[in-house]
Amino acid sequence: MADIVDAPTRSRMMRGIRGKNTRPEMAIRRALHARGLRFRLHDRKLPGAPDLVFPKFRAVIFVHGCFWHGHGCHMFRWPATRAAFWRAKISHNQEVDARAASALLGDGWRVAEVWECALRGRRRQSINDIAATLAAWLASDAPRLEIPDASDIGLDDEAAFDDDLS
Repeated sequence: MADIVDAPTRSRMMRGIRGKNTRPEMAIRRALHARGLRFRLHDRKLPGAPDLVFPKFRAVIFVHGCFWHGHGCHMFRWPATRAAFWRAKISHNQEVDARAASALLGDGWRVAEVWECALRGRRRQSINDIAATLAAWLASDAPRLEIPDASDIGLDDEAAFDDDLS
């Protein structure tokens, strides 16, 4: 499908997309702060500059956009235009994410990922449920957490994701 806006408009729209302080990230921050949890933001000393850092729990949280990080959910579709560019960009983002998580785990940090689709997708959860899950994870000693869990994506969505790759 061709783009529905002209090139200058699309360029302006893409420039407006932020990497920090996104709406999903802000919602998570507000909910966790309301629960009394305190954290640091975007610590560039850590691999991947996690969105939220909890030194007390030796844990970090990444809040990922489904498109930019290539999540296999219903919210992600490969763009039809400039396909090679987008495949390279999104694949690179996924590699960077994997390296950062691996390095953090190797350094003794615990890693949680909250995907955009958990907050606004078909299978969205309430922000209070997500905050409760994150708070429980912080209090535990589990090394990893993913919201939604990869098994929650479902076979139909994964099949659609695989179809998009061909």
